[in-house]
Amino acid sequence: MQKQFFIDFDGTVTTRDTVAAMVESFAREGWQELNQKWENKEISTEECARRTLELFNTDLGELEKLLDTIDIDRYFPDFLSFCESQGYQVYILSDGYDFNIKHVLSRYNIDLPYYCNKLLYTDRFDIKCGNTNPDCDSCGTCKTNLMQELKMPGYQSVYIGDGYSDTCPAEHADIVFAKSSLLRYCREHGISAIAFDNFSDIIKYLQSEDR
Repeated sequence: MQKQFFIDFDGTVTTRDTVAAMVESFAREGWQELNQKWENKEISTEECARRTLELFNTDLGELEKLLDTIDIDRYFPDFLSFCESQGYQVYILSDGYDFNIKHVLSRYNIDLPYYCNKLLYTDRFDIKCGNTNPDCDSCGTCKTNLMQELKMPGYQSVYIGDGYSDTCPAEHADIVFAKSSLLRYCREHGISAIAFDNFSDIIKYLQSEDR
């Protein structure tokens, strides 16, 4: 059966979460409390991000230098080559920032469609969320809605992720590959998920499935 892959970016494609790296590197004290409120679903991604970005004391140049230190999963290019050989479509769905995704992927000459929040910068940073779900207002980018909109009839939706913003799409995908907190969530809530450490594990699983 033909498959479509929907993949989280931060901590899944990358070996380090780019948004977390930004916050840890540039934010003044107070971001921890905001992050805890976000994890408790007391505030939305947009509110948490905007208030956290107000604590930043940096510019785009410094952000680029930070992003240059963040690598992708070493097997991700192999995974993309495998998907291309099989005719599988791949999309990145992220609750992170377009600037980060574009910068990191360009370093590896990877060109993929991605949906995420927009990072704005004039004399300070801000966020624009263009893919929210008005019925939920939790994430800045509703991955579940996007996955359902992009999925073609008769195709299997495969979701790959690692964290909080991946829990909802994991509940709606046909196949789930999970690690870290997403894997724990799936196990705690009875969601069928295939554990993985890196994209080599996913390639091996897909190859064995095709035999």
